[in-house]
Amino acid sequence: MTDMRTAFAETAEDIVANDPLAAVVLADISTAMFEDAMLSFSDRLINVGIRESLMISVGGGLALTGMHPIMHSYAPFLIERAFEQIKLDLGHQDAAAVLVSIGASYDVPEAGRTHHGPGDVALIDTVPGFTVHVPGHASEVPTLLRDAVGRPHSSYIRLSEAINTVRLPVSSRLTVVRRGRGALVVAVGPMLDPVLDATEGMDVTVAYATTVRPFDSAGVRSLAATDTVVVVEPYLAGTSIRPIDEALADRPHRTLGLGVARTEVRRYGTAADHSRLYWLDRAGIRASLDRFLNRFLDRPPAYLESVGG
Repeated sequence: MTDMRTAFAETAEDIVANDPLAAVVLADISTAMFEDAMLSFSDRLINVGIRESLMISVGGGLALTGMHPIMHSYAPFLIERAFEQIKLDLGHQDAAAVLVSIGASYDVPEAGRTHHGPGDVALIDTVPGFTVHVPGHASEVPTLLRDAVGRPHSSYIRLSEAINTVRLPVSSRLTVVRRGRGALVVAVGPMLDPVLDATEGMDVTVAYATTVRPFDSAGVRSLAATDTVVVVEPYLAGTSIRPIDEALADRPHRTLGLGVARTEVRRYGTAADHSRLYWLDRAGIRASLDRFLNRFLDRPPAYLESVGG
């Protein structure tokens, strides 16, 4: 199975080959994946070195000339380190570009906190006009990238090493994966597999989202039969609660945002270890849902007491 990073590089190279206005700007990350293309399109495959802020400024300048730039790096380098340039050189200038990240929240925990990016989507959410995509399968990446390039607004595509078993059609709307009579549980991107495992046997509706900005407000309204919504996101917990609350503003409702906690896990280990410690594995999600939906647990179950809470 092709991973998301490879799917991105292959698609970006094809876009540059067929769109004379397309360009890829890199900051040393993933340059090996574009070596051959750089020989053929040296004027539109640009590596600025370890200068992420410059990467965004160069991309913004290209966009203002009418080109279609794609910028790429690890999430904390691309979004957090270069945020001032994103705000000014893209947002303030109304310059349309595509930002594509790897690393997600903690795909490479052994690299330390410098490579962790759980706050990226929340940060991008402060810049008006961005579309945000969070694919859950490598097969979704080409469609999302091709659709984003050349748009009159900027897009952020957040790639991950985690890939769902289920392969679903790409849609900007919520996709119903399992129907129930109870709460609506929205799984964002690669959280679909753990959410399906965690909700096994529960009478809830599970919907899948790859596009989280704009959030599918109409879908939330139509699927939230009990006006109880839980969103499980692979980044900072609660990031999408605001658009869900806005979608249901005229109806009494309850919401719960599950994701990476604001309390930092200062350990190495594996990505699976971090998911367990942040309660984003099957057991953690199930315990959170039980407490929120049933209100009969006043403290974490014994099997979770040692890993979180």
